[in-house]
Amino acid sequence: MNFSDLIEKKKQGKAHSEEEINFIVSSYVSGEASDAQAAAWTAAVYFKGMTLDETVYLTEALGKSGKVINFGVLGDKIIDKHSTGGVGDKVTITLIPLLAAAGLPVAKLADRTLGASAGTVDKLEAIPYLNTNLSSQMIVNQVKNINAVIASQADDLAPADKKMYALRNEIAILNSAPLVASSIIAKKIASGASNIIIDVKYGSGACMRTLDDANELAGLLVKTAKRLGKSLTAIITSMEEPLGRAVGHAIEVIEAIEFLKGNCDNGDLAGLTYAIGAAALLHMDLYNNDAEAVSYLKHLVHSGKALDKFRELIIAQGGAPEVIENYDRFVLPAYKIECEAKKSGYIQEISADSIANAAKALGAFRDGMSKPVDLSVGIYLNKKSGEYVRKGEVLFTIYANSEESAKIAQMYCDNAFSVSESKPSHNSLIYKIVSTKDEDENV
Repeated sequence: MNFSDLIEKKKQGKAHSEEEINFIVSSYVSGEASDAQAAAWTAAVYFKGMTLDETVYLTEALGKSGKVINFGVLGDKIIDKHSTGGVGDKVTITLIPLLAAAGLPVAKLADRTLGASAGTVDKLEAIPYLNTNLSSQMIVNQVKNINAVIASQADDLAPADKKMYALRNEIAILNSAPLVASSIIAKKIASGASNIIIDVKYGSGACMRTLDDANELAGLLVKTAKRLGKSLTAIITSMEEPLGRAVGHAIEVIEAIEFLKGNCDNGDLAGLTYAIGAAALLHMDLYNNDAEAVSYLKHLVHSGKALDKFRELIIAQGGAPEVIENYDRFVLPAYKIECEAKKSGYIQEISADSIANAAKALGAFRDGMSKPVDLSVGIYLNKKSGEYVRKGEVLFTIYANSEESAKIAQMYCDNAFSVSESKPSHNSLIYKIVSTKDEDENV
């Protein structure tokens, strides 16, 4: 079998066999196939697509390219929440301790910052000394001890996926539905999760720019998971605007902590956290309706149980739990610049894409896996869509480590806000929820 022949086959839009997919994955992870060859094949998939069979073959090959975590008797109960990524999306940090406090064993393999999305791993590593580089056994032990773990993708867990994910980022192919679906579910195969909750985002701040693309991806995720014996719920949500008020790393962790303290019970971050949390509880058959599930989750927040679980997670992973009470324990940026509104009116919209460009100018995002990120910088949105701002009031705050980067970021942020006299009406963040359970009912 020849890799170049398989590139040509996919360029012609032909489907690969399972044997061919296995050869492609094994050749690339072993180094027999070059990055250039893998890039050519990936680009061909981007333009020509894959059948469901091919996507299933690729998913299984990626997921089983290394170790697979075995949780033993807990295996059928393990749940993992994933997001396709978006600007200001820190729901993993708000939700994982909340689900764990609800009694669900949660094993989360998280990503680092790529593109326009700050990765959960980098965010958590803004907490002094916190370790996300955990072995398979450490992950198992932590879930058994405290019900929750958030770890980076170790080299021996789905190594082919890790290598291909980095390649896709380098060549700007992050929004191919079959490649995204196979990458997401491959990680869940490796992490030992049987139950998967996925936030599929669409909009200017997401890798899936249109609702049609998000619908395609959600459907493919459900079908692929079903074929591989996984139970999956996909929630399609809007990412036209940044989620929450903080965009960065340390600054997003602080906002997540404020939520877990019960200080952010309104707004889009709280709404989406509770909605996805309720979907997870319904997915696990713990509740019959959203209202009861949300009520229970709010109780866990306001009783302090969710925050206690996050504290346990920080301690278990070697971090400094005092950051929960003292935000000065985070690395602080050199400059804090409060930027005022130039006119009065209601915030109509805030472009997620423009805010992402501002964060990138500050150094918060990376272009490649080997590039560094600045965990201390970020943007705080003092005003959100639907809120009224008076001329001269602080509209947004920039946290920067150089005056030059702050000026560029301010230019992007100024262009991100749309202000007018009329109060806008906003649709729900959640468009649709689809599940493998729906597939079962339709059989």
